Amino acid sequence: MTDSLQTHVRKYRTLLDHLFALLLYLLPHHLLSWLADWVTRCEWRPLKSLLIRSAIRLYGIDMSLAADPVPENYRSFNAFFTRELAPDARPLEMNENVVLSPVDGAVSQAGFIDADSLIQAKERKYSLSDLLGGDSETTSLFAGGRFLTLYLSPKDYHRIHMPLTGTLKKMTHVPGRLFSVSPSTTRTVPNLFSRNERIINIFETGIGPMAIIMVGAIFVASMETVWAGTITPQSKRQAHWFYSGKSEESLTLERGAELGRFNMGSTVILLFADGTAEWDVRLAPGQLVRMGEGIGLAVT
Repeated sequence: MTDSLQTHVRKYRTLLDHLFALLLYLLPHHLLSWLADWVTRCEWRPLKSLLIRSAIRLYGIDMSLAADPVPENYRSFNAFFTRELAPDARPLEMNENVVLSPVDGAVSQAGFIDADSLIQAKERKYSLSDLLGGDSETTSLFAGGRFLTLYLSPKDYHRIHMPLTGTLKKMTHVPGRLFSVSPSTTRTVPNLFSRNERIINIFETGIGPMAIIMVGAIFVASMETVWAGTITPQSKRQAHWFYSGKSEESLTLERGAELGRFNMGSTVILLFADGTAEWDVRLAPGQLVRMGEGIGLAVT
């Protein structure tokens, strides 16, 4: 491909990205997600079977990896979409000092947190403080640390697991928009991850604090955690849940344990404090990862 043709292809892709982003600005995000919630949880056999079979064909989903490989056995499309994998489908990296990928997905960006700045896409940055809902105390924990953004496409496994063993300290729900989080949107919508609805989970690990941020997206009708179930906001303001660490309230999840799930595709952002974790050098944008494989080292 000549340089001139490559330039024209890039310009055409950029134009399509901006047109798609413009459409997203105009769409009623929450209404569409409410409709998606109704459709994907419908248990009427003809509809749910059509949706499941269509998804398997469209995305080439390997059902042999599922704990239940029979599509007809799922009561709804959402049950299929959040399906459990077979016990041996995602073996964990055994070295306890290795940070595990929490999901199946693709690397969007990975690197250092430059004071209050993270990379969203090439030549596009956003604020750590904004991502964390303006919480200055939590922001100070991760300033200068490491971040990793992982994008889950519709074909991916949609449960989220622990990169390291950790004790839950705080959960925050931040209301917001529901822009698509596809690669084209991350290239064009400013401050995408700090504009979208999200759940911020703060854990204390053997190497210090760790944040696992679940970012909602269009058609992501809801997000769940294993300790709180479906997170249903009661208002348009932030909601906080604190976990004191007392024995009756303490929740420690082991490395590799499930912590939550998306009810459609979205994004997970990992944060570690300065000097506590190092990413694998292969974590470049577009790199595919699988839950349970090593993505970095814990610095002890």
